[in-house]
Amino acid sequence: MYLILLSILAPVLSGIYLLVRKEYADRKRLLFAAGAAFLLTGSLVIAALCGAEDSSYTLFYLTSTLPVVFAADEMSILFGTVTVIVFLGAGFFSFEYMKHEQKEKRYYGFYLIVFGVLNALCFAGNLITFYLFFEMLTLSSMPLVLHNGSREAIMAGLKYLFYSLCGAYMALFGLYFVSKNSDTLVFTPGGVLNESAAAHPVLLLVVALVMILGFSVKAGMFPMHAWLPTAHPVAPAPASAVLSAVIVKGGVLAIVRVVFYIFGSSFLCGTWVQTTWLILTLITVFMGSMLAYREPVLKKRLAYSTVSQLSYILFGLAVMDVQSVTGSLLHVLAHGLIKSVLFLCAGAIIYTTGKTRVDELRGIGKEMPLTMWCYTIASLGLIGIPPTGGFISKWHLAMGSLSSAIPVFRWLGPVVLLVSALLTAGYLLPLTIHGFLPGADYDYTNLKKREPSLFMTVPIVIMTSLSVLIGLFPTQIVNWMESFLIQ
Repeated sequence: MYLILLSILAPVLSGIYLLVRKEYADRKRLLFAAGAAFLLTGSLVIAALCGAEDSSYTLFYLTSTLPVVFAADEMSILFGTVTVIVFLGAGFFSFEYMKHEQKEKRYYGFYLIVFGVLNALCFAGNLITFYLFFEMLTLSSMPLVLHNGSREAIMAGLKYLFYSLCGAYMALFGLYFVSKNSDTLVFTPGGVLNESAAAHPVLLLVVALVMILGFSVKAGMFPMHAWLPTAHPVAPAPASAVLSAVIVKGGVLAIVRVVFYIFGSSFLCGTWVQTTWLILTLITVFMGSMLAYREPVLKKRLAYSTVSQLSYILFGLAVMDVQSVTGSLLHVLAHGLIKSVLFLCAGAIIYTTGKTRVDELRGIGKEMPLTMWCYTIASLGLIGIPPTGGFISKWHLAMGSLSSAIPVFRWLGPVVLLVSALLTAGYLLPLTIHGFLPGADYDYTNLKKREPSLFMTVPIVIMTSLSVLIGLFPTQIVNWMESFLIQ
């Protein structure tokens, strides 16, 4: 279990060291220090995930009944793996990208702290531990949004803070009632509610909905989604990748823990809470896709896309069918890789050309073919085209919904997901089409190939390849997920 503590402390202490240390005279020394911290943390997390399953460690007690506990289970493995891959990929990408953003020492300091806090979130063994680090995640990631110091960034950061704290306080409200009606706050498959909960089920259903809404703020679910398309575009591109692919998954993990490990799906299944949750997820799926379709700025378009795609995950969780939940967890993995690639490709384009709007990028495929091929493959994955991982996850989401016994939603869900997929093709593929086929009037005389450096292209290529591999060889991952979901 010491590996779990080290995987949390190593990046946090490294980040604090970078923040308090004087400026490096040589940029290479800064990059070496940050890179070493990335690799050390990644190694510690992987070692912890491989060797600490089904074990727990109590660090200390906040009160006599509220221990801070770390543990590793299947959810830790899934979310921890996504976190490591994305943080390492976006971290090494930033070695080149951050040259034009400046204030690199501060950026890497907070980036490492967020890495450690997310590891703590993955390994949190009970609800109070999770809540503590959920709050820390907001406070530590806010500087990534504020990084460039512009008025737009400051307002976006404040909006992010306001929404996140409102959501966290809603969750805290629920935590009081849960602790009163359970014998433990330790995450337990099937839930932890005790016999006293049967005396007032209506109140606890209200509490469950409040907690779902509170934690879903981080995941950008309607009506608390507005911070996400404001905050993500103003952050540096590698920070946007982490925000969109991993940090928002903190909200997803929170909902998984609350629904399946605190209340229990049997307590919520078939209730008005499930119906309300399903309605909100489908509204968000369609709304996010439509807003992305209408958005001309590339990074903001991708941010609206995240709003939509995260509610794919939440929809599968709300159905509470084994196959739909499997699809949700698969989409956690697939979306994490795909959205990282898309934001990093957007960052590579901005870094190389200085252009931010989709209508400015005609012919970009001729100038940056490798980057645009990765963008295209990732886009096909987000749409749900085989053989990508996005197809497998959406297949399970649709089939899980159809096999459920939920009136109306069993068919309405797949319909909304299909419409959203068509809209996804409508807002992602035009960049590919006009990028590789700019038309007869395109000026080829000024054309020059200008792919970014290996620091930027290698992470993009690796994560693109992984997003396809999980679609080509999904069987073991699906079997593993179903094995612990059926328990």
